[in-house]
Amino acid sequence: MTTTELDDATLVGRARDGDVRAYEQLVLRYQAPMFRLAVKMFNHRGDAEDVVQEVFLGAWRKLAQLQGDSAFVGWLYRSTANRCLNVIRARRPQADVDLELAESPRTDGRPEHAAQVNGQLEALNGQLEALNAALQQLTPPQRVCWLLREVHGRSYDEIAEVVGVNAAAVRGRIARARAQLAEVMKPWR
Repeated sequence: MTTTELDDATLVGRARDGDVRAYEQLVLRYQAPMFRLAVKMFNHRGDAEDVVQEVFLGAWRKLAQLQGDSAFVGWLYRSTANRCLNVIRARRPQADVDLELAESPRTDGRPEHAAQVNGQLEALNGQLEALNAALQQLTPPQRVCWLLREVHGRSYDEIAEVVGVNAAAVRGRIARARAQLAEVMKPWR
């Protein structure tokens, strides 16, 4: 059985024993979700990359402190969310938007099709920009709760553990975030 086929608890146990390859597999499994969370928290790719790198380096250094090998994923989410919140608290929010724009589609000699597709892409990019701007208007605690629920599919209890509040507070933050996002995104319906 290769390390890519092993469950998280086994990989964490091996990594705790010094198996670098096992830890590499954990990084490969979870760097994308942690990056998605961080990039949506900051709306800036470079800051997200820095935070995710710090989280995984810190996790490697503190692996021996982890209580229960199966708790690794929750620990990563908690570390990523907390690091993002700390960075946001330490500075003013930045207004620059770093969106990955879709490449222009091939037209293959069909200008009417190209115009239609380009119009759809412009509308979609407008919606994405509006959503990213709306996310930045949420308070950081609301934003992290909403992202963990709606983008990462975490349960209310998992989110409560990640952000250090009870599940009722998480529900309230998510409800306020949904209401605010729905109001801001009305023109795009």
